[in-house]
Order: sequence, then C-alpha cells, then structure tokens
Amino acid sequence: YLNEQMKAIQKELGEGEEGDFPDYDKRIKDMKLSPEAKEKAEGELKKLRMMSPMSAEATVVRNYLDVLLGLPWGKKSKLKKDLPYAEKILNEDHFGLEKVKERIVEYLAVQQRVSKLKGPILCLVGPPGVGKTSLAESIAKATGREYVRMALGGVRDEAEVRGHRRTYIGALPGKIIQNIKKTGSSNPLFLLDEIDKLGQDFRGDPSSALLEVLDPAQNHTFQDHYLEVDYDLSDVMFICTSNSMNIPPALRDRMEIIRLAGYTEEEKLEIGRRHLLPRAMEDNGLRPGELTLDDNVLRDIVRYYTREAGVRSLKRAVDALCRKAVKEILMHQTKATRSAQKSKLAKGKTKGKPVKEKAFSIHVNVDTLPDYLGVHQFSYGMKDTEDQIGVVTGLAWTEVGGDILPIEATVLEGKGKMLSTGKLGEVMQESIQAAASYVRRRADDLSIQSNFYEKKDIHIHVPDGATPKDGPSAGLAMVTALVSVLTGIAVRNDIAMTGEVSLRGRALQIGGLKEKLLAALRSGITTVFIPRENEKDMADMPDVIKKGLKIIVVDNVDEVLRLALVKDPFGGKGGSGKSSKPAKKANGKAAASTKKAPAKPAKKAPVKAPARGKTPARKAPGNGRGSAYAR
Repeated sequence: YLNEQMKAIQKELGEGEEGDFPDYDKRIKDMKLSPEAKEKAEGELKKLRMMSPMSAEATVVRNYLDVLLGLPWGKKSKLKKDLPYAEKILNEDHFGLEKVKERIVEYLAVQQRVSKLKGPILCLVGPPGVGKTSLAESIAKATGREYVRMALGGVRDEAEVRGHRRTYIGALPGKIIQNIKKTGSSNPLFLLDEIDKLGQDFRGDPSSALLEVLDPAQNHTFQDHYLEVDYDLSDVMFICTSNSMNIPPALRDRMEIIRLAGYTEEEKLEIGRRHLLPRAMEDNGLRPGELTLDDNVLRDIVRYYTREAGVRSLKRAVDALCRKAVKEILMHQTKATRSAQKSKLAKGKTKGKPVKEKAFSIHVNVDTLPDYLGVHQFSYGMKDTEDQIGVVTGLAWTEVGGDILPIEATVLEGKGKMLSTGKLGEVMQESIQAAASYVRRRADDLSIQSNFYEKKDIHIHVPDGATPKDGPSAGLAMVTALVSVLTGIAVRNDIAMTGEVSLRGRALQIGGLKEKLLAALRSGITTVFIPRENEKDMADMPDVIKKGLKIIVVDNVDEVLRLALVKDPFGGKGGSGKSSKPAKKANGKAAASTKKAPAKPAKKAPVKAPARGKTPARKAPGNGRGSAYAR
C-alpha cells in the first residue's frame, strides 16, 4: 500500500513511474557485457525494482550497478603499430636504456602480425633515478595506450588489490578495477610502481593477491571481491618497477625482468645537455642566451657534486645553478635600471619613455662553478697515491649503484685472534674465514711463517664503519690483503678486484658487474680483476668501460696475487702455473694485452697500512637496507 502511494506521489511530481530504471536497462542492453556480467546486472536491477527507493539496500545495489556498468567492457584504445614512430618517441624521451626500448619495439612488431596478443608483463629493476617510471609514460605514448599508475609503496591490505565484499558498509572495488574504470579503456598501460616495497600484516598479503593479476594464464578471469564477476585483464599491459630483486619468488616468476644499470658518465652528460639543462632553464624562467656553460662544467657537476647511479642529484644541481643565475641576472638588471633612472633624473628629464632593462647574460666555467654550487661535495679519482701494504680496493654493489670500498688489514702481536670490523654481515665474515684458511694452507709457498695464526692477531677493517656490508664477492680482496700484510709486499694502488673465493683458491662468479666497473672507472682505477665466469658479461658492457679499464679475467687467487702485488709473493715457486687472460670484447678481440705482467718495481713501503684519508665517505641507501657486495 505504501509503495503504491509512493508511486502515485512520484507520478504527480513528474518523476515518472520507472525512475532511473530505463537508463539502467539501456546501458545493460547497449554495453558489451560478458554473459556472466549481463546476467548479474539484470538480476541486481530486478532486485532494485522490488525495493523501496529510499532504503539502504537500494543505495548499495545502485552503487554496485554504477560500478559494474561504469567499467569499459569491450572498449579499447586504438593501438599504434608504427615501429619508426615508437622508436622516435622512446629515443626522444630517454637516452640509453637500449634493452627496454628493443623489447617494446619487438612487442609492437609481433602485434602487427598477431591480432590477439596478450599484454606483456615487464618488471624494470634498477637503482633510483634511472627513469623507470618516466619510461612507462613514454611506452604508453609510443603504443597509444591510456596510462595509469598505482603506487604500491606501503600497501599492506589485500583489499587494496581485490576490493571489499559488498557485505561491508562502505565497500569499494580494489585499486585495479578503480583505475581501469578511470581510464575508460580495457587495454591501458598499467604501472605498478615500487613493487618491492609491498608489505603484509594481519589484513592479508597484497603480493599474493597480485599473483592472479600478473599471470597471463589467469588474469583473463580476474575476480574482484566487490564485483563478484570475472573481468578480463589480458589486454592490459602491466609494467612493474623495483629498486631491487627483493620480490617474492612466485611473483618474480610471472614477470619478465629487465635490468636497468646505472648511467655511465657520458650518458649522464648527454642527458644533462639534451634534457635537464633546457628543462631547468625553462622552469626557472631563463631566456635563451642568458646562461651559457663551458663544455666541462656539466662534467665537473657529475664528478664533484653527485655520486649516484641515476640523474636526480644532477637535476637538483642544475636547478640550483639556474636559480642562482636568475637571482644574479635580476639583481644586476635592477641595479642597472636604478642607475639609469638616477642619471635621467639628474639631467632633469622627468618624462619620456621608461628606462629599458639591459640584457645581461652569465657564463659559467670550471673556475666559477664553486661560486654557484659551493665547494666540491665528492672526490673524483681519489685512489691512493702510493702502493700500500695490506690495503686493497674492493668493488661494491648497492641499491643506488656501484661503489669502491677499501679493505684494510694489519698484523699485531697477539695470540692468534682474527678481528673484523666495519659492520660486516655474516656472509662477509665467513668470506674472511675462508680467505684465512686458504692463506694458512699456502703459507709455505708464500714464504709466510707457518705458525703465524698462533702468534699474530690479524685485524681486517672495511670503511666506512656505519654502512652495512655483506656478501661473498670480497673474497679475492680479502686474500690479497692478508697475503700483503703477512709477506710485507705492497699492493698496487691502481687496481681493484671482485670475486668470491673458494677454499681451493678458485675465483667464483659474482653479480652486479656493470655497476662495480662503473664505480672503478669513476674512482680512477685502471685495472680490474674479475672471475673467469663473469667474462661473458663483458659483451654487454658499454664501450666507455672497455676503453677506460683494463679488465683481467682470472681463474684462481694465485693469478691475482702475482699481478696485484708489486712483486711475486711466490718467489718463482708454487702457484697454479696458469696465466691470466684479458677479457674479450664482443667481437672476439682482446680488451687489453697481458703479455707483460703489469707489476710495478717493488719499493719500500711501511709495514702498517696507513689510513686512507682521501677515501670519500660512502653511504648505503637512505633506509639503511642497502649493503655492499649484496649480490
């Protein structure tokens, strides 16, 4: 009876008998819903007709229908298949990153041949500031897809991905469905940013909820808890970004990993010239010609004011330079204008045209750069100036790129204690023990007192002490430092090394080689020893590394000791009898000749290793989780 009265009142008010039901009917009929979604929508609409319009249940059902019918069922953006255009867009927006660009162009090429192609699921892994997020925007532009980004940093609730069930008050669909609805297209480019920062707590594990989303064999039937019907995500192009490989194994297995290493110095200079400087001048209101830089100014900014794998610090330095230039220009112009006005008044001219501002430009060279950016923040090429006993340069990998890390060893009178300091992790301490056991086994061949471990204390220290360090790849450096300090033979100051060592003295494979070699190149190192198993990685190294460094591949520790120390510690006996070979380039030619041993003439050196005062401080990533040799 009450419903009939309500209908009569609505009819008198001119609202019509059906309300918004005809609109829902039309949308259900016109949209390309899946059979399951169409059946669900018709059932909910039928239920809504039976309810009082003012009831709470009717509001819930109406909201559900708005979400379900608001999704882009069957609506797709027209994809661009022009390969030269895609290459042009990617090259204009980003310098370098050739592997990612090649993969995207391959995808577009296959798309031209295959009508139904599932969207690829790529994961870009690299240090901060190398352009992972901005690269996703360029890919969307090159492929003609709508772009949507979902930040996963700090997400701990599974409902953020899958949504809440409708039984809860205020329930909403998950962020996947919400963002698909926002784009209005069923084939957008979906960026899942910082996937390694996902958390989990009592509310569920969002990384497990993403397993269905990122699996091409399952995501065509993705079911949100709120929708309760399957939605096809197979046309969506998912791109994930991460700073490290700290991703759950099941999730990592579903993605195609593309590693982005840090930029070389030459790449940073090109990025600075092509992108950062013009953009900074525009953002800070500098007109063309008002600020000019010498050729070496950007190089000095990269070397002495930044130490990073990406270009964010470089962008900040260039912005600071432009701000100071704008201030100086305006101050000069204001003074010039006031001076001209005073002289005009002095001549008795009170009327006439206003005084025009005179054009003023600033030229910055290497000598005047500190006036704008201050004193140098970092040292470049600060290796030791002399060969030292017990001091070896190791190579480190961190989440923000590579770095050099000196390893110091000294011998003290004592009772055979082995001390290790520098906030070393468990794996690195075990690496020291393995190095000590190898040296004890080869004591006779190295002319070391056989009972040195009973009467001497050995202290190994890895600066800087506040940075956590872990991993096995410092093994070669540990052995070299121990042999140097026990034999009294100095280590060459222009070499660095990386590699795990076994108890039999074999040099074993390590990771993060490109970042480590870039760090060696930045620091003025000329020769680097790497394990034989890493020789294959040299094929993908930039030419600047192959030309700037002499890479020597080794099979065992004996080869390193013969070449790294200023004289042969074996004295012509023992050793493996094998000779090390330089790493080969991709075309099969040797990267450097090793016909002559690069050892320098022995010279008298102090017994104890002096402190490396010139070694610049190095920090792990800001959250303290990054550790050296972490690969």
